[in-house]
Amino acid sequence: MIDALVLDLGNVLVRWDPHAAFAGTWSRNEVLAFFADVDFPAFNHEQDAGRTWSAAREVLAASHPQHLPLLDHYVAHFADSVLGEMPGAREVVAEVRALGLRVFGLTNWAAENFHVAREKAPVVGLLDDVLVSGREGVAKPDPRIFALAAERFGLVPARTFFTDDSPANVEAAREAGYVAAVFRDPDGLRAALRAHGVPVPPAAAT
Repeated sequence: MIDALVLDLGNVLVRWDPHAAFAGTWSRNEVLAFFADVDFPAFNHEQDAGRTWSAAREVLAASHPQHLPLLDHYVAHFADSVLGEMPGAREVVAEVRALGLRVFGLTNWAAENFHVAREKAPVVGLLDDVLVSGREGVAKPDPRIFALAAERFGLVPARTFFTDDSPANVEAAREAGYVAAVFRDPDGLRAALRAHGVPVPPAAAT
């Protein structure tokens, strides 16, 4: 029997688009070149795993100094990349909590700007607790973060449903003993929960 739900935040509960931080200031081609040259997903993963932005700037100064203005802009305007709550997120959290399940967040997010998630997406405040990778110095899909979540929140992985928009993170959760599914949309999450015995309604209440 599932007794807890653990949710990723980025593009599961919280809309995040790094391109949005540059809107109206840098051309799309300039931003795409920056992202490609630095391998932005890998670069950003280091932030999620605990690297500070000042340390990231030192790395970029050594490897791609021409992109320092874009990095500085991204850090200064990070809040513009967080676009509020994902549609339907609040309803799913409310439905699951109403059934008596505990609901937690497990997010890859830089420690220095996690406050933006709470400010721009109040649904985060409805969770029982959130484990933030950047604060812990370890990020998904590292198995250590799933073990830490179980310890921190008092979870039994076999009774905990985990969802994330990253297939790699979902697979890592399964290997750690969690019941897990890739997040695609709220109704898909409801269907997956129902398939594992959690009687959420098939669609958000209107």
